[in-house]
Amino acid sequence: MPPYTAVDQATHAPTPILHQRPPRNSRLGVTLVGTIALMSAVGPLATDMYLPAFPTMAAELGTDASSVQLTLTTFMIGLALGQLVLGSLSDRIGRRPLLISGAALLVVSSALCAVAPSIGFLMTMRFIQGIASAAGMVLGRAVVADKAEGVRAARIFSILGVIGAISPIVAPILGAVLFASVGWRGVFWAIMVVAILLLAAIISWAAESLPTEHRHRGGVREFGTTARRVLSNREYLGHTITLCFAFGAIFAYVAASPFVLQNVLGFSSTGFSIVFAVNSCGLMAASATSAAIVGRVAPASILRFGVVALVTSTVALALLTTTGLSNSYTVLPLLFVSVASIALIFSNGMVLAIGAIPYASGTASAILGSSQFALGAAVSPLVGLAGENSALPMGLTMAGCGVIACFAHFVIARPAARVTEKEFVSV
Repeated sequence: MPPYTAVDQATHAPTPILHQRPPRNSRLGVTLVGTIALMSAVGPLATDMYLPAFPTMAAELGTDASSVQLTLTTFMIGLALGQLVLGSLSDRIGRRPLLISGAALLVVSSALCAVAPSIGFLMTMRFIQGIASAAGMVLGRAVVADKAEGVRAARIFSILGVIGAISPIVAPILGAVLFASVGWRGVFWAIMVVAILLLAAIISWAAESLPTEHRHRGGVREFGTTARRVLSNREYLGHTITLCFAFGAIFAYVAASPFVLQNVLGFSSTGFSIVFAVNSCGLMAASATSAAIVGRVAPASILRFGVVALVTSTVALALLTTTGLSNSYTVLPLLFVSVASIALIFSNGMVLAIGAIPYASGTASAILGSSQFALGAAVSPLVGLAGENSALPMGLTMAGCGVIACFAHFVIARPAARVTEKEFVSV
């Protein structure tokens, strides 16, 4: 029997699995949802916890701001490559083995980041840490897709967004506390502890979610075939581009905010952490709202609102930074709206994108996740082009990403599939 086939129980004839939707008959319990949330939180924790220490790290390691920001870039590259490889590989060998291996690698790489003797060594370890973090992020989405669809999946993604939003709230505050008491190296020891907890949770509660009969059997050629099928789906492609550039906008904010808020707007490291936490609260509130209304309002409608909010706020921010009118009173509200809109885009765009490819959710999640973080890696150096004392690159980069996300949503994705509220509520 060729790969991508299963036996139809009524006719006993082989049926291509590529065109089948895997059965969603496994329960997503509280412990599993919590484990998936922790998987999703590891990436933001590894990203955000050391942000308040950027200026000090540059001085201590004898380097400049751009080099410190490159540790974020190498982490994003690792996340991108890791998701692409691990997501597609999980469609062949299952989710659980890769989840366990990724968590174990995260423990080791975090410890090595903590003892990094130079900026070059830290960049290398951050790359490996990114690969390790990718396992939980890409496979967590795949597990949800294995077990749920429609409104149920959208609600779970929204709930995970609420839980996952706690990590960017806690991360910079905890990072600032650790940085003040034990230095930036203590931040990476804390990430190692989180990785150990994640490994224990995966071993205890994350059973295999992809049945053997629905795994793909081919090799590189099969991955190429599957990837072409995935990318030829216009609905998936449009939502993926929207998600990627929305992520690019938020990542421009994450990469630039330590310098913009502290060097341009005059906040202390603690003040920066508070502003970052307030914006994360907006993200959490938007995620909670999305989870509450998704049964009554179609995910496509919530996504559309989020895209409009993102492009409006980022273009306004670009105008302010270009005209020299940027200050705390004008910039902070726009950043708040931009960050909150991301929650509406991510949870609903994710279920629409991956839901369009039910036969290869691991590969779909891999392409989506790797594309997001590849764009994030490309965006990171852009926001530092004008140095440490300018908000202009951040404003222009966020606006550019917002405009492209808006174009992809309204021009590419929407003509491909007009999803009504009735269709989703009936799922």
